[in-house]
Amino acid sequence: MSSSISARSGSVLSAYHDLVARGALTPDPAQVEAARALDRVLADLMAHRPKRLFGFFEKRPAAVRGLYLHGEVGRGKTMLMDLFHAAVPFGEKRRLHFHEFMDEVHAGIAAFRKSVRGKDDDADPVEAVVRPILRSGLRLLCLDEFHVHDIANAMLLDRLFSKLFAGGVTLVATSNVAPDGLYKDGLNRQLFLPFIALLKEKTVVADLPSAQDYRRLKFAGQHVYAFGAGPDVREAMDQMWLRITGGEPGEPGVVESIGRKIQVPLMAMGAARFGFADLCERPLGTRDFVRIAHQFDSMVLDGVPQMDRTKSDAAKRFILLIDSLYDRGVKLAASFAVPLEELGADDKTAFEFQRTLSRLTEMQSEDYLAKGLRDAAPAEAE
Repeated sequence: MSSSISARSGSVLSAYHDLVARGALTPDPAQVEAARALDRVLADLMAHRPKRLFGFFEKRPAAVRGLYLHGEVGRGKTMLMDLFHAAVPFGEKRRLHFHEFMDEVHAGIAAFRKSVRGKDDDADPVEAVVRPILRSGLRLLCLDEFHVHDIANAMLLDRLFSKLFAGGVTLVATSNVAPDGLYKDGLNRQLFLPFIALLKEKTVVADLPSAQDYRRLKFAGQHVYAFGAGPDVREAMDQMWLRITGGEPGEPGVVESIGRKIQVPLMAMGAARFGFADLCERPLGTRDFVRIAHQFDSMVLDGVPQMDRTKSDAAKRFILLIDSLYDRGVKLAASFAVPLEELGADDKTAFEFQRTLSRLTEMQSEDYLAKGLRDAAPAEAE
């Protein structure tokens, strides 16, 4: 999950109203309707839970009709998805970014094709990937930012989700585009149309027509960088954090990346807060930073030091981190020990560091802060 949101009441709408009451959210009629639509899925899932008979589960129930929630950036889709996932009381659920899920699928297909069974002429790699998913008991798949932009995924989705739906998996997805806009103008798009029909059959398609970009409001008119050290700088970052999260203090969490867990000191309302050492003085690489950039829409980074030859490795990671955040369009608030032009770098990273400084300068501009997230797919390898 990309926030510390909880739904202890078991209702998405109740959890939403709780956040409004605490001042973390501004009430929005469109978000209320979306919360009600998610509660319908939740109620259906609970009504069709598998029953135990003599200590064993009966045959798993058919998938209930899910939800495909689409709308412009910054309207609260991910936040509502977080509320929904937290409200589901059973463990047979997954919530991840669409690209992360497809990465796993492609990795599974590649591994199967290298196996002995995968070399048979009648081998079905999609079936091989779906089988363990169904054996795990998965009932609910929550995919954030559903967006199809390459032919490899486009040609795979119909067979993949036909098997998942047939196996009883319910899909809840968020997207910036309606189903009919998926893979628009893509190569051989006519072959993709059966998946769009399947998606409309297996989910209720709902628009989130909110007029306000709430993510943009959080940063409007703000000085997102602070310079120096001491309590004043820390206080400025604390206040920026609370502005971004709507007053929610946040709690620790994790980001999963290539089978390992990256510790997040604080996360709330789609934002994360790290110290420089948490990300740049640990053995993290490009793919880890891309995962983080896809997990959060905003970040607070504390204590970026002046970098010289003694911090060469940390400087390289800092460059990769900023590249990943910039390419994704993540909003950054940060504190620096010295002005940007004095951050420095050794001779080996001087050229790359100049690009980083240019990007940091752009990332504090009104133009950058006003833009939505970019659909940058996670890197395939470091």
